[in-house]
Formats: sequence, structure tokens, C-alpha cells
Amino acid sequence: MNDNFRDLKERIRKLDALLADGGSQDLSFAQAVSALRRAAKHGDRTRDPSPALRALLEKAEILGRSRTRSTS
Repeated sequence: MNDNFRDLKERIRKLDALLADGGSQDLSFAQAVSALRRAAKHGDRTRDPSPALRALLEKAEILGRSRTRSTS
């Protein structure tokens, strides 16, 4: 597995943990994580993540950060 793809998978795991910790109540965040998981599942792990996959990751992380700020 490519190191950059490994990093992406670790970031997805963090988003999954946030989702499991009550994030499923935020529909847009849950949908963003779901779309990211589906795209990563079909990604080529021997290459760097595609720009589209990175964009999905950024969107999910932004929604996750806004979720954590609103609960604090």
C-alpha cells in the first residue's frame, strides 16, 4: 500500500470514530463519510489518492470539524 493512501485510510478511521461517537445525527457529515468510504474502497492503493478522493476527504473533515465545534 502506498504511504499516502495509508495516511488517507488512517484519516478515514478517525472520521469513522467521530461518526460512531454520535456523528450519525448530522446527515451531511454521515453522507460525506459514506461517500469517502465508497470512493476509497475502489481506489488504487498502489498510487497516490486521486484529487477527487482527496476532495471527498477534505469535505468530510471540514464537516467533522464543524460538528465538533458545535458540540463543544
